Amino acid sequence: MTAGSGGRAPRTALIHDFLVSVRGADRVFLEICDLWPEADVFTPVYDERGTEGRFAHRHITTSFLQRLRPDARNFRAFLPLYPAAIESFDLSGYDLVISSSSAWAHAVICDERAVHVSYCHNPFRYAWNERHRTLAERSNPISRAALSRLFRRWREWDWIAAQRVDRYVTNSRTTQARVKAYFGRDSTIVYPPVATKRFRPQPTGDQYLVLSELVSHKQIDVAIEAFNRLQLPLVVTGDGPDRRRLRRLAGPTIRFAGRVGDDEAARLLASCRALIITTGEEFGIAAVEAQAAGRPVVARAAGGLLENVIDGVTGYLWEGGPGQLAGAVTHFDTESVDPSACVANARRFDSAVFRETFPREVQAALREGPQRLQAWPRISRRLAPSRRPAWRTSRFSA
Repeated sequence: MTAGSGGRAPRTALIHDFLVSVRGADRVFLEICDLWPEADVFTPVYDERGTEGRFAHRHITTSFLQRLRPDARNFRAFLPLYPAAIESFDLSGYDLVISSSSAWAHAVICDERAVHVSYCHNPFRYAWNERHRTLAERSNPISRAALSRLFRRWREWDWIAAQRVDRYVTNSRTTQARVKAYFGRDSTIVYPPVATKRFRPQPTGDQYLVLSELVSHKQIDVAIEAFNRLQLPLVVTGDGPDRRRLRRLAGPTIRFAGRVGDDEAARLLASCRALIITTGEEFGIAAVEAQAAGRPVVARAAGGLLENVIDGVTGYLWEGGPGQLAGAVTHFDTESVDPSACVANARRFDSAVFRETFPREVQAALREGPQRLQAWPRISRRLAPSRRPAWRTSRFSA
């Protein structure tokens, strides 16, 4: 790693949105932690049990929110407090800050001499690209109005925070476009690391598979309605706040397996006829894992899935609703898919590629030094008096 001030190795801090479970973004952060084994780790909330002890050997600093004993079930309840929590960390004395952000980690305030590289999984979806869907799900007009106001202030705070980052690295073309559109920032794409060697082809069964967190924006209800129509076996793995609603929708051919460990997930992926993905993932690590296990993906034609699924070769890309998904499942011959083609495609996203390319981006940022002074013309124009009155008193303003 490029030396910091005085020729010494840069003192490094790693920041993540929250550490309460082991999902896609958390796996990326695990890889980042392995690349910087001596770095200090900061996160607003941490649950050692929920993260399966994978961070137990690291020095982890949490925020005042830790006193509320957060876990995977309740951490979302503290949403309005996370901006203050992430800005509460004292990072003075660090030469290099690397944030792993799908919400607020990129907003951490660094020393003026530090270099901040942010690996962006997606700007905070509920305030940006999913805001209309999120608000539409609120039936209470008072609650909807309050949430709308919160999200408006969040976007203002988020834009300002984004100008403090020296270099953005994004996980796909979709996220790259959002970072440019929402924050006005350029970025370089480095695909997330996937441990492809953890998977291998096996004899397949008759069931299809959903492997996902059960939250509304994943649109798992589309898969449930489609397989209710098809009367084909579907295994739904994962957990989340949408679980009870989804179970009420499910017919007799649909089984909920709950949250499963890595070994069981690998077995289910290798033995399924195909992995079903119903939303346009920013990247879609599970899609690559399925291909690494030799199985195809029936995926919505959107987002990062356009980059990691080869239509007609390693999967089938579809558009529309439950009827279109049912038609895709009916017409796509999973038996004709060559498992070796799936495995070969997955290797493009192996962890080894990430371990080579991401540190290279960090080293380039260190050579260039802090770039935040260049951001001030953008901020000054945005904060000009003629454009400021609507939100100048926002409590989330930086």
